[in-house]
Amino acid sequence: MKSYVENSHDRCKLFGIEKTQVVSKRILSPEDLHKRLMSQENFIQIAEPFMNHLYNFVKGSNFFAILTDKDGCILSLIGDEEILETAFSFEMVPGAFMDEKSIGTNAMGTALYEDKPVQISAGEHYIKAYHRWTCSGAPIHDVDGSIIGCLDLTGFSEGVHSHTLGMVVAASHAIEKMLEGHAYNNQLNASKIYTETIINSIPSAILTVDLEGRIISFNPYVMKALGFNQEELKSINFNDIMPNYKDIIINISHKKSIVDEEMHMRSKLNKVLYNVSIYPILDADEQIDQMIFVIKDIKKMRKLANRIMGRRAIYTFDKIIGVNESFLNVVAFAKKVADSKSTVLIMGESGTGKEIFAQAIQNYSIRSNEAFVAINCGAIPKNLIESELFGYEEGAFTGAKRSGQPGKFEIADGGTIFLDEIGEMPIDMQTRLLRVIEESTVSRIGSTNEIPVDVRIIAATNKDLIEEVKKGNFRKDLFYRLNVLPIKLPSLRERREDVPDLVEYFMSRISKKLNKNPVELPDDYMNYLMHYNWPGNIRELENLVELIINTESIPAYDEMPEIKLNHKTKLEPVDLFSLDSIEKKHITQILKHFSGNITLAAKVLNIGRNTLYRKIEKHCIDIEQCSNMEHN
Repeated sequence: MKSYVENSHDRCKLFGIEKTQVVSKRILSPEDLHKRLMSQENFIQIAEPFMNHLYNFVKGSNFFAILTDKDGCILSLIGDEEILETAFSFEMVPGAFMDEKSIGTNAMGTALYEDKPVQISAGEHYIKAYHRWTCSGAPIHDVDGSIIGCLDLTGFSEGVHSHTLGMVVAASHAIEKMLEGHAYNNQLNASKIYTETIINSIPSAILTVDLEGRIISFNPYVMKALGFNQEELKSINFNDIMPNYKDIIINISHKKSIVDEEMHMRSKLNKVLYNVSIYPILDADEQIDQMIFVIKDIKKMRKLANRIMGRRAIYTFDKIIGVNESFLNVVAFAKKVADSKSTVLIMGESGTGKEIFAQAIQNYSIRSNEAFVAINCGAIPKNLIESELFGYEEGAFTGAKRSGQPGKFEIADGGTIFLDEIGEMPIDMQTRLLRVIEESTVSRIGSTNEIPVDVRIIAATNKDLIEEVKKGNFRKDLFYRLNVLPIKLPSLRERREDVPDLVEYFMSRISKKLNKNPVELPDDYMNYLMHYNWPGNIRELENLVELIINTESIPAYDEMPEIKLNHKTKLEPVDLFSLDSIEKKHITQILKHFSGNITLAAKVLNIGRNTLYRKIEKHCIDIEQCSNMEHN
């Protein structure tokens, strides 16, 4: 009788899965992913604490946990940086489908098909790219017994233990219990002890309030969220915490819940914005008797969103390649100022890697685990940039969302915001940005409330901002606010000695990404690349390497950077007749002709003996070999 792995491999053949496949056949667009995440929001919120708890058991051991829906679509993943970077290179990201039809045999797709926990290790995966991993997956069922999703824990094969699958199964069962608890919330209220156990296990502030504002019950997270102790919560009226409580009673009178609304509430110290969900509790006569409030820290909610949407810095300084002394000094300075709260202004031509530097600074700082939000000031229409940066309240303008929307500064709170092409920012927005820098607060469009934000600002530009100031296109005071820690990235033509290392790095990374073999470039061709001016800088060099790997041929250049794709030279020794190669060849021929006689060779070349010796050393010419040659 065949095992489930053999059966799965048979299905993969029928599905037409290639063993050389690397990326899932089905990956959602950002718009479709957003819709799916919204439709699965309740499931994600319930599963997230258990998923994090599972990951914390193996944190630091090169594991990552994945949550999918019933179709195998990745909804969320969290894990160690090294293995996540590998997963991201395979485009294993939210929106990618892990079912067998899309990516072959793996724990998630096979567990969903078999409807049972499975562990797929090394070569049991159908595609070769996953052979380095062991995946342990278990299906998650709703209260009706139907599959609603899958939980998976993946790590490098050598780090997986026999109990890994048991941990995943336990976590999936816990999620199923939570789903059951959510579905039968009213029934669970009959058992106070059981209800309190469930409520206390959820890392959100949960309390029940009657229609008069009396707080009936609460879990320990309420005290932490609002700042009141247990005795104070028993005596305080909820009207004092939520000033619009009476309006809420009216709004919920139709027995409809309010889910994930941003609301201001008074904590013990000040007025704070929370994410609030409200559920009515009905009595035996189907009348609202009490309400359940679920209060979540808005910052934690945004951190979850940042993880799902990939708002994290990926690049680190060890991924920045170079030996040029001036460039290394720039790297050293960037590391030195990484932990500073001061603003950073990164200047450099297009393609020099300004965002990579910004991400590396973030990952080298104490904010490395916080959000990294990048926004291109030149790519957003002028009439939308204000709402993108600062957000808006409900009804602020036609088409505004009912619940309003936070801006990028709020989303980046605690982390870093990267303002690329800052020189393209409209002058009126520059005034608002200056105020944010000076006061560390933002105000949404249509609101008078000032929201405190702790955001590290890194700006970047390929323009000469001093010239823009002179032209009146950029505020002088904003320039000096941004230019506190200036970083000037050199162009590639200013660090030509870095070209070979960059080519080697891109050749290795891109060939792995494309699942193709690296291409070895002839020395003369590399020398040609080192002497090219690279108007597109590192980005242009990376594109060239990707072209060479894809076509497995070296493009013939009439004039860089125009690549004549219809005139390719197959990979074989190529002489592009650089000056150095011509000189070496000519000197070698003369030395051979005179059997290595330096005096005669120097006389014919019309140069001094010492000059000839220097050129011989420069070109690594073998004198003995020339001496042994019989001249014609």
